[in-house]
Amino acid sequence: MRPKIAAGNWKMNGTAASLAELHSLAMGLPENPPQVVICPPSTLLFRATNATHGSPIQIGAQDCHAEDAGAYTGDISASMVADSGATHVILGHSERRDAHRETDADVQAKTRAAWAAGLTAIVCIGESEAQRDADQTLDIIGGQLDGSLPEAVDAENTVIAYEPIWAIGTGKVPSIAQIKEVHDFIRTRLISRFGADIGNALPLLYGGSVKATNAVEIFAVENVDGALVGGASLKAKDFVPIVAALAQS
Repeated sequence: MRPKIAAGNWKMNGTAASLAELHSLAMGLPENPPQVVICPPSTLLFRATNATHGSPIQIGAQDCHAEDAGAYTGDISASMVADSGATHVILGHSERRDAHRETDADVQAKTRAAWAAGLTAIVCIGESEAQRDADQTLDIIGGQLDGSLPEAVDAENTVIAYEPIWAIGTGKVPSIAQIKEVHDFIRTRLISRFGADIGNALPLLYGGSVKATNAVEIFAVENVDGALVGGASLKAKDFVPIVAALAQS
C-alpha cells in the first residue's frame, strides 16, 4: 500500500515566529496521521527540524543545487539540506522551472544529488493554462516525467507531485475527471517505464489550490495519494483539516 503524504510548501514565506505553526500543527494532527512534510524557507530548515523533533512532522527544503559544493553563491546543496536534519526536497516546482528556467535535465541532476544525500525527492510536473487549452497536457506531463526522473527511481527515494500551473494559488481547480485523467496517465507511464512493482508503489500527490473544502473529493480520486499544498499550509488551522481529510481517505 502506498503511503499517504500531506506536504506543505511555504515558498518564500516565514520567519522564526512562524515556527509556532509547526507546534500547532503537531498538536492538531489526527490519530494515526498520514506522512506530513513541511517545506519552509532554507533559513528555517535547522530550526524547523528542531521544532518538530519527536513529532510525526518531517521537514523538507524547497530546492537544492545539483552540485555538492562549489562557487554557487546563494545556492544550497543537497548535503547541506540533509545536514540541517531535513528528509525531503521539492524539485522542479513550476515556479523554479519558469522563473529560473530550470529544464527537465536540471531537475534530473538535482534529483540524483538529493538521492546521493539521502533525501527523498518530491519531483513536480505540470502544464500551463495555454498547454491545457491546446490539449497538450498529457504530452507535457509525459515529457516532464521522462526527462526529470533518473532510472534509479523507487518508492523510497521519490514522490511525484502533479501541479497544474494554472491552478497554483489561483483558486482554480481542475475537475475531478481532469485530475483522475492525469494521475491515471502518470501511473500508467511509471509502470511502463519502471515496471509494475515500482510504478505502482510511487506516491502521486496532487497540488493546485487544495483546501479543506475540496480535499475530501480530491483524495477520493484513484491514484491521488496526497497533496502538495501551498498557501493553505502556512497556518495550522488551514492545513490540519486537509491532513485529517487525507487520513480518512
